[in-house]
Amino acid sequence: MENFTTNSFTLQLEGLNVSKESTYPLFLFLLVSYLFIMVANAGIAVLVLVDKNLHQPMYLLFCNLPVNDILGNSIMLPRLLVDILQPPSERLISYYECVVQAFTTHMFGTTSHTVLMIMAFDRYVAICNPLRYAAIMTNRMVLKLTVSAWGVALVLVGVLLGLTVRLNRCRTLIMNPYCDNASMFKLSCESVLINNIYGLSFTVVLFTASIGSIVLTYTKITVVCLTSKNKSLNSKALTTCSTHLFMYLIMLFNGFIVIFLHRFPQYSDYRKMCAILFHIIPGSLNPIIYGVQSKEICRSLAKLFRSKSVVSQF
Repeated sequence: MENFTTNSFTLQLEGLNVSKESTYPLFLFLLVSYLFIMVANAGIAVLVLVDKNLHQPMYLLFCNLPVNDILGNSIMLPRLLVDILQPPSERLISYYECVVQAFTTHMFGTTSHTVLMIMAFDRYVAICNPLRYAAIMTNRMVLKLTVSAWGVALVLVGVLLGLTVRLNRCRTLIMNPYCDNASMFKLSCESVLINNIYGLSFTVVLFTASIGSIVLTYTKITVVCLTSKNKSLNSKALTTCSTHLFMYLIMLFNGFIVIFLHRFPQYSDYRKMCAILFHIIPGSLNPIIYGVQSKEICRSLAKLFRSKSVVSQF
């Protein structure tokens, strides 16, 4: 039964409704996914930073994705793993931890969009203005794009959570496996009209800017490829852009499903699983797809393994 306590600093997570038979398989799946996300993304990030051959704008901008995947999953998944093994009555979380979890969750989703937007800009310059690429995509420009991607996300999410933190709470049950903004402002018995308006505006602005920039850049890239007879350019565009677009569509589709299912409480279990997969799928696929598809990253990995095998022989 739901508790009604004013501004309680101890909240209860509803968690996932799974049978006893499914508890340990689900725990194992989430644990393996978490370990893979941490190891694979950290490995790719370190490789890009260490190998000077990968100190190119494309790889430096891509490096934002593994960092975002690590931060987004390191707060949510370990807590979820603990809660799966706990009975519902013991899935307690402090209010401050809940705020941090909600902040990192929304930062993960927002930064995923902004980083993919700056990566699309990089591909646009590389394919549509190849002769001016080095002059445009300087280290200074890469730094500006990176700061912009994280800065915009920080401001948008900061305002989002700030509007929720100001509310008084009269409930303690988070109707979700982890804390997010919607679950937190539903704890209040005050008017949440401003929260709903800003949340809707936040979503519309983010998705409009994200989809608009992707459509615009890829339309121009397509026009250049269709009018160009340069087979090398077209092959490069197909390789790099298909990977980027594939990951963007997966993230966009998963995000739309979570938002859509929020409107249908009867499908809350499906919404919870989709929200968790929104973290796991991109975090798992990013290092695989970008790592395997990129010849430079594969070459760096092969060189690294060869050097280790030579050292081990002595």
